[in-house]
Amino acid sequence: MKPLRLFFDYISPYAYVGWHTAQAIAERHCRQLVAEPILFAALLNAHGQKGPAEIPAKRAYTFKDAYRKAHAAGLGRLVPPPSHPFNPLLALRATRAVPDSERARAITALYAATWGGGAGIDSTELVTRVLDGVGLDGPAVVARASEPGIKAELKAATDEAIALGVFGVPTLEVDGELFFGVDGLAFASAFLEGHDPVPRDLLAQWAELPASASRLPRG
Repeated sequence: MKPLRLFFDYISPYAYVGWHTAQAIAERHCRQLVAEPILFAALLNAHGQKGPAEIPAKRAYTFKDAYRKAHAAGLGRLVPPPSHPFNPLLALRATRAVPDSERARAITALYAATWGGGAGIDSTELVTRVLDGVGLDGPAVVARASEPGIKAELKAATDEAIALGVFGVPTLEVDGELFFGVDGLAFASAFLEGHDPVPRDLLAQWAELPASASRLPRG
């Protein structure tokens, strides 16, 4: 059976909840979960979108909504990082630099430092400290994270996600089907069990619908 793939970025509180949710889904269905760190900002640029934190009305709602979802998922309270938005690039590269067998441990620790009341992950010192704290060689991982090969891996994974149609995080790929957001991940189990209610020809019907109006730019 194909592994499930979770596309994520530490900058998203929803992806924090999604990380724990996806692990439970994979375990329940006896599937391997492959964690794919990608750069959310690159998705936004590719699709011409703004991030939730860049829209004042949405920023406040997002944190409250993510808090509710974290509570519903049994994660307890969600604590915002010291700053947001922040630069997650080093943490994402460091995650790719960790051996595959240790990646889940690193992700859980980095997420806890971001959304679980930690000191954040937006500096070399902080990322190193988090990795050291879970028994990984923080300095060695951070040093490897700056290598051209690791940087290329992160870019390639982000480009692949864009090509697959990923536009936000978290997104779980299940046998070629994409499930976006914490709410979307809830439907992945039904899909895996063969109970997806979406008709097979729905996408074709939607693609053939003509447009009768378009949004005009402001001004």
